Amino acid sequence: MVFLKLAIKSLKNRAFATTLTVLSIALSVTLLLSVERAKRAAEEGFTQTISKTDLIVGARSGSLQLILYTVFNMGNATHNISYETYQDIKKNPAIEWTIPYSLGDGHRGFRVVGTNEDFFKHYRFRGSEKVELSQGQVFKDLWDVVVGAEVAHKLKYRLGDRIVVAHGVTKGEGIQNHADKPFVVTGIMEATGTPLDRAVYMSLEGMEALHVDWADGAAPTVEKAIPREQLSRAGMKIHTITAFFVGAKSRIETLKLQRDINTYKEEPLLAIIPGVALSELWNGLSYVEGVLRVISWMVVLVGLVSMLIALTTTLNERRREMAILRAVGAKSSQIVGLLVFESALLTVVGIALGTLLSWTLIAILRPWIASEFGLYLVGPWVTKIELLYIGITFIGGTLMGLIPALRAQNLALKDGLSVKL
Repeated sequence: MVFLKLAIKSLKNRAFATTLTVLSIALSVTLLLSVERAKRAAEEGFTQTISKTDLIVGARSGSLQLILYTVFNMGNATHNISYETYQDIKKNPAIEWTIPYSLGDGHRGFRVVGTNEDFFKHYRFRGSEKVELSQGQVFKDLWDVVVGAEVAHKLKYRLGDRIVVAHGVTKGEGIQNHADKPFVVTGIMEATGTPLDRAVYMSLEGMEALHVDWADGAAPTVEKAIPREQLSRAGMKIHTITAFFVGAKSRIETLKLQRDINTYKEEPLLAIIPGVALSELWNGLSYVEGVLRVISWMVVLVGLVSMLIALTTTLNERRREMAILRAVGAKSSQIVGLLVFESALLTVVGIALGTLLSWTLIAILRPWIASEFGLYLVGPWVTKIELLYIGITFIGGTLMGLIPALRAQNLALKDGLSVKL
């Protein structure tokens, strides 16, 4: 109690230096906790981009390539899957539902995905969240499309707007546009903070209709082009898809189902478990996590060093104080203890202020971060790893106080009641 009173009075006498020291520690802790929370949100958002899906099936290639072009809209498939193969595998009694995916076209830099109503029924992300529409309805007609939240935001689309799809995944306006077959925006998706926001969704029949008059990947001439008005969804026959998602009736049967698909004799296929592939992909990006953590700890170290500098530079001002304490019977070890206690007190106040500031910023900026960067800052306010970081910061700050304390001990032994300044 005596230590606390002495420490508070001493710190009050150096209010400006004390305030700067506490602020430096608080800002360091704020950055450390904020980076850790952002890292955790990024990891959870990454690994929870798709959930409740047991298998992703595509043409035989690599597991990372398959997860990238189906879930993250990055890259392209080496081959397509025949629709007959998809229909055959779909009949497997172990399968509860499927979601077909047809890729290959783009719209002003965004991926165009051909699928069906099962996408809105069964696709899940971040646990059990499903795809919802903020406006409009799911595509019903051949020329209907649903756009992701980011597509609608960046391109300022509204219901009823017409859009033109480009052949191939392109950036900008595209090279070969399907200008003769425009689509109509009939739905806008709720923001999900996942790659779903950066895609345009149409029916499988709509994707097929785009290329119904193309031969060998080349655009038709004016004479051979089939007018948009002559095509209907019921009259479209689907030939190929790029991949499909699978939900098994029982998780126990997933591995057997995966093996059956991988050994399918009619066509070379690859079935992967998305959770495993996402974990592998995240582990491959772990160096980014390490860099962020190193930067955060360097900032904390700077904060602690600033506290050390502040305590050390005020020693000359406190030599009379130390000498008086010695004169009234204070032991040198008690002087050391007082200064260490002061540094510990500064560290505790800095940690408390930094933690409170971090929580406040998260509470205020959470909606904006979610909408702009797709990071959902969810979960407990303090995790075990964050408590560990706080504990290490406290120990480091306390030990920093030993350096000026030991120097003050030596000065107190030499000085008398009168100090020449």
